[in-house]
Amino acid sequence: MSRTERLLDLLQILRQHRAPVSGATLASELDVSIRTLYRDIATLQGQGAEIEGEPGLGYVLKPGFMLPPLMFSIDELEALILGAGWVGKQHDDTRLSKAAGNALSKIASVLPADLRREIDSGSLYVVESRQRAMAQVDPSLLRDAIRKELKLRIGYRDDAGQETERVIWPVVIGFFEQHKTVGAWCELRQDFRHFRIDRIASLAATGERTPKRRHVLLREWREHMAERAARYAAAAAAARN
Repeated sequence: MSRTERLLDLLQILRQHRAPVSGATLASELDVSIRTLYRDIATLQGQGAEIEGEPGLGYVLKPGFMLPPLMFSIDELEALILGAGWVGKQHDDTRLSKAAGNALSKIASVLPADLRREIDSGSLYVVESRQRAMAQVDPSLLRDAIRKELKLRIGYRDDAGQETERVIWPVVIGFFEQHKTVGAWCELRQDFRHFRIDRIASLAATGERTPKRRHVLLREWREHMAERAARYAAAAAAARN
């Protein structure tokens, strides 16, 4: 474990305790000597961490402190980079793709040298799917509508290529290996439906707000999905019997 990772772990341990924690307990959890622990606490205090206490009494971290260069472990950074790399290959959503690159640049700018070297020499690689269905409309409009709680009018093509016009209340976007899907309340069907974004032929704002707030729709959508999963599980169990 590098010293940067150890300092991060020390911050995480202190955040988990509201009451003072003894130096011996902290040293034991980090598997370091008590002298090393005192040096690490002094280092964090020197970088702005409001750690109160002293040997024999214990230590406590005041809430609200965040030290940017130490926010992530190497595993967390690799997870972020892997995810951002996948998002960066969403060629039909240039805003999201560009945002992923910008986010990585901001993260890299505040990393300590040892973590930056680890990231630069990383061995994780995102392979782009050549069979991914490309959207015909701008997916960022769907994300904007979800954030702003707006209805959308779409022209949607089914498996047979037949197009229908729908007014939807978009709730959530699912990213799959071969395509993306928007989950929404459909006024035509009066129920939640899932629309493949590559089959949306046209998309326009109606200028109307959804009658329900975003968090309410999301909760109802999750309940809908849970009920559907339960039905499938029951049907599968019946088929086995």
